[in-house]
Amino acid sequence: MRFLIALIGLLIFQFGSAQNKISALTKLDLADFKTHKLPIIIKVNEDFDINELNCFRDCMGSQIKDLITLRVDKENYTELLKIPGVEYIHLAQKMAPSLQRVIPDIKADSVYKSSMLDMGYTGKGVIIGITDWGFDYTHPMFYDTSIQHTRILAAWDQFKESGPAPEGFGYGTEYEGEEGLLLAQKDTINIYGYATHGTHVTGIAGGGGAGTVHRGVAYESDFLLTTFLVDEAAVIDAFNWMKKKADQLNKRLVINMSWGLYNLGPLDGTSLVSQAINYLSNEGVVFVTSGGNNGDVNFHIKKSFNNDTIESRVEFYSYGSNPNMWGQSIGMWGQENKQFSSGFTVYDNAKNTLYNSPYFKTKGSYYIDSFVVIQSDTIFYNLATDEIHPLNKKPTIRLRIKNTNTQLRIGLKAFAENGTVHFYNVTELTTDVGNWGMPFSADKEGWIEGDNLYGLGEPASTQSVITVAAYRSEFTLSNGVNTGGFRADFSSYGPTVDERMKPDISAPGVSVASSVSSYTNRSYDLLLNVDFEGKNYPFSRFSGTSMSSPVVAGVVALMLQANPTLSHSEIKEILKTTARQDQHTGVITDQGSTQWGSGKVDAFRAVKIAESMFEETCCSARIFPNPANDMVYISTNSTQWAELYSIDGQLIGKFEIGRNKGIDVSAFISGMYLIVFDNGQSHLLIVDH
Repeated sequence: MRFLIALIGLLIFQFGSAQNKISALTKLDLADFKTHKLPIIIKVNEDFDINELNCFRDCMGSQIKDLITLRVDKENYTELLKIPGVEYIHLAQKMAPSLQRVIPDIKADSVYKSSMLDMGYTGKGVIIGITDWGFDYTHPMFYDTSIQHTRILAAWDQFKESGPAPEGFGYGTEYEGEEGLLLAQKDTINIYGYATHGTHVTGIAGGGGAGTVHRGVAYESDFLLTTFLVDEAAVIDAFNWMKKKADQLNKRLVINMSWGLYNLGPLDGTSLVSQAINYLSNEGVVFVTSGGNNGDVNFHIKKSFNNDTIESRVEFYSYGSNPNMWGQSIGMWGQENKQFSSGFTVYDNAKNTLYNSPYFKTKGSYYIDSFVVIQSDTIFYNLATDEIHPLNKKPTIRLRIKNTNTQLRIGLKAFAENGTVHFYNVTELTTDVGNWGMPFSADKEGWIEGDNLYGLGEPASTQSVITVAAYRSEFTLSNGVNTGGFRADFSSYGPTVDERMKPDISAPGVSVASSVSSYTNRSYDLLLNVDFEGKNYPFSRFSGTSMSSPVVAGVVALMLQANPTLSHSEIKEILKTTARQDQHTGVITDQGSTQWGSGKVDAFRAVKIAESMFEETCCSARIFPNPANDMVYISTNSTQWAELYSIDGQLIGKFEIGRNKGIDVSAFISGMYLIVFDNGQSHLLIVDH
């Protein structure tokens, strides 16, 4: 077969140590960025002086510890390199959105009214923050149960430029109070059109039902809503705005994130968004996120190299299925101090090789922007590589390829002397987002295919966040036969790239009924309409971990109403310890499952434990550290004896406490324990090895 190959317009940019504050991928994205204002996140150290940012004062967003968000002019961003103490400069990456039967499945109905609890809990007095797109502020689902007043406290539409912006932020429009929200009606059209994702998610977490059976989990909670600018800097600003509002009202806050991406960072919990979430978690915010919807796609390869090479076909998403389709993005992360190299081949449907790229090594920091011409077809590609990525010191390559000709196929190749490398094949759109995987396949003899493991993106890989998998609610048909209860095939598998067990918990996420924006231009299957003030407001059933995440966020709101003193780590541990197992989950060990986490969320048991901890806290005792992994010390006003129980009621032992006497928990299994004092009061102890 005759063919013509031309390599034209090759752009190679290599960077020395003077610009090590910026990763190669950020440099590549800066070259392609289409808007004048750049969303930037900087990480600073102890040498940094905030006054050095005076020239950027009008562009500052918010600050969490050593992370600062800005929106700077494209031609001025290099000035940040000159400021002492600026450790890392990051161009914020784009994001994408990842009840009737739900309530009894998670046993939330037993929380609303139960003789086994001191009172019924509905989330009242707790704020649920939703970071999303497609909000209908007028939907009766967000009203109180008598459908008289909205429970939305405030909304920040970051896309709407007319203002006024929230205090301390220089962009977007804030709506506060019922009159302003109802006058605004909805958030602004954005890259997702007039969406409805946020309206559906909010309804699941805490919708009042609007007179239907489709109430959300915490149906008397209040809401803070942010339509954010589809980038990391904007979502960090949203977190800060929500926390500020909650602090002003002296209320606990749980933030739901039904979105995620695979190019936000290393997928090991070290991304800047992950760092921001960890900081705010330690300040009392509880974060819940969807685990992702790539459980049925073999889009991942983990290869431990021994001076060998792998090859695999890179499958492409259909260009006809999405008008914004650009191509495939292959992210690769290696081990610290273990270099690797990668490239690609082009071949036809008869499997004849037409082009074989060189191997691009993770040596130094550089990017390439180029294309290959084969006969009349052009294949565009760009590549960014860092030998030592600023966030986790690991080598990384990101290869993006655009191939619109179905008669041509793309193969990935990689080589390393040693070390383990993770590869991800994820679709990328012209809007810079895209969070669904496409397979790696063994298209030729000796090639390898992918798997569906290590499928959690960001922020699902974050240490402090509660990561949620999905299953179908179990219910009884009219003929008395039980159905459902099985894991959703789309629900992404763990663990994280750094081998931490995730997801944490599972919740219903298949065909979940909830509210739909009355302003959406997206297609959906109508379940029912509710007439409210002369207008129809729709409901529909959606599926995804985007739906299971707000279920757990609602459960967290119930727990916080029962016990507003709970920390994020206590909440996560309670959810995991009280999770139920059945014939669908099988037996789950204490370490958890990469499919189910610790099992199916049990709202009643979780709230019961939360309530008992609040009632039984012994104010005169102090336990430190808590969580503990070695010795735990108990300081009381006097020496006394205490019994230590496992969470299922088994007596572990009796110990003398007081005057800083310690208990050795190094041999204990990780989990929750109850220390019961002679006076009947108790403290929760968390052991975390």
